[in-house]
Amino acid sequence: MLKILLFFTLLIPNQAYSTLDLREIPRVHNITKDEFLRDYFKPQKPVVIENFIEDWPAYSKWNLEYMKKVAGEKTVPLYDDRPVDHKEGFNEPHAKMKMKDYISLLQREPTKYRIFLWNVIKEVPELQQDFRFPDFGISLMKGLPMLFFGGQNSHTFMHYDIDLANIFHFHFAGKKECILFPQSENKYLYKVPHSLITHEAIDFSKPDLEQWPALRYAAGFKTQLNHGEVLYMPEGYWHYMKYLTPGFSMSLRAVARNPVNLSKALYNVFVMRYFDNGMRRLRGQKWIDWKNEQAIVRTKKVLKVTT
Repeated sequence: MLKILLFFTLLIPNQAYSTLDLREIPRVHNITKDEFLRDYFKPQKPVVIENFIEDWPAYSKWNLEYMKKVAGEKTVPLYDDRPVDHKEGFNEPHAKMKMKDYISLLQREPTKYRIFLWNVIKEVPELQQDFRFPDFGISLMKGLPMLFFGGQNSHTFMHYDIDLANIFHFHFAGKKECILFPQSENKYLYKVPHSLITHEAIDFSKPDLEQWPALRYAAGFKTQLNHGEVLYMPEGYWHYMKYLTPGFSMSLRAVARNPVNLSKALYNVFVMRYFDNGMRRLRGQKWIDWKNEQAIVRTKKVLKVTT
C-alpha cells in the first residue's frame, strides 16, 4: 500500500512549486526598423530576433576561446548569488580574477561566478571591430556596450537596471534562460525598497508559491536565448537570467523615453544608490534585514487587497 501511495504522490504535481504565469516571448526571424518601432518599441513589448547579427564578425568569432585570447590578461570583477551584505557597496564585486583563468573555470566546472557590466570599449577596444550599433530607430548609448558572462546554472537575482533603459541583449555561446516582468507587476514581486531587486530568497526558476503567494498574480514572459539571438527588453523590465550552459552576452541600451521611467532613472542614479550606501554604513546589517522584511510586509498588504 505504501508503494502505491508513493507512486501516486509522484504523479501529482507539487502545487507549492507550480509554475509562474509566463508567456513565451514572441520570436521573429528578422525585423526592419519600422516593424520594430511599430510592433515592439511603441507598445513596449519584448521580442527575440533570431537572425539579426549573422553578418557581424562577432557571430562567427565570439566564443569563450576567442575571449580568452583577446582579453585573457584583463582582471575582471566577479559576482555570485550570495545575499547582499551591508559591508559591500552598491554593485561591489565579490572576487576578481584574470579573464583567462575565469574562462578556464567556466569550461572546467559549474561555478556561481558571473561577470556583470563589463565595458567592451573601455577594456578591450579591438572587440568593437566585431560588431556594430544597429539602427532600431532609437539612439543607442555608444559608450556603454556591456558584457556579461556566467557558468552553468549561475544566475542573477531578479532585478531591473538602474537607468530603466531599453535593452538589446545579444547572446553568444551556449544557452540562457530569461524571465521578464514589466514594471506594472512590481506589487506582486516582493520588491526590496531602496533597491533594484526582489527578495533574494526567491528562486525564480522554481519559485515556492506557498512561501511567495503573490507571485501567482504576476504576469510575465520567458524565453531561452541561443547563440546569435537578440532579446529586446523594454524600459525598466525586470529580468532574471540563468546560464543553462557557460556563455556570455552583450547589452546595448537606449535611454528611457517614458517621462515616468526617466524620472525614476534619475532618482536611482543620483539619489537612491547614495542613500542606500549611506544607510548601509549607518545601520549595517539591520538596514539590509529591514529592507528584506519590508519586501514581504508591503507585498502582503497588496495581496490582501487583491484577494
